[in-house]
Amino acid sequence: MSELRASGLSVSYGDLLALHPLDLAVAPGRLVSVTGPSGAGKSTLLWALAGALTPTAGRVRLGDAPVVDREQAAALGVVVVPQGNGLASALTAAENVVVPLLSQGVGAADAHRRTAEALTLVGLEESGNHLIEELSGGQQQRVALARALAARAVVLLADEPTSDLDAANRERAMAALRAEADRGAIVVVATHDAEAAAQTDAELHLDEGVASWPRPLA
Repeated sequence: MSELRASGLSVSYGDLLALHPLDLAVAPGRLVSVTGPSGAGKSTLLWALAGALTPTAGRVRLGDAPVVDREQAAALGVVVVPQGNGLASALTAAENVVVPLLSQGVGAADAHRRTAEALTLVGLEESGNHLIEELSGGQQQRVALARALAARAVVLLADEPTSDLDAANRERAMAALRAEADRGAIVVVATHDAEAAAQTDAELHLDEGVASWPRPLA
């Protein structure tokens, strides 16, 4: 499988340099956290890695393929769990997971099996028929994670996936992300949660867009 690599990656919003040039290389099977205060550049980094933000300088590659935009990154298997969850409120929890799979050409039986497995992983096996608007914020967050897990990503980028979760469900979510890495995915998690970050293989810290490695990748 392919390594996710950023070289000299920086992002500006007008005159504001939100992400100073950084280098990053994450191999398949690794779980990396991106930490730092609000406004430090965590989400900016994730969206640049996902192809949704055009870098001011530098580049992102997945193996030999350059990541040039969100559509192309998605085709390469780059999946994002956004901070706002991005769920369809008119659909049930299960429909939010299964519909993207069906739209990608996954067979119906496989899509429904993967949906059930993913909802079970996040502890929502009894909530699949509930509309999103009927679920709590933490439950919605877990549905968004289940949707990403069911996609069988090559790269999974999760923005604050445990922010609305209690301790037990945080552990469940981190175990699911670890299982994705063990499956061979590249998993990068932006988080304020020190206990969640401590469960990752390495920690990239951002402060005003400047990167350091409190726990570097071995």
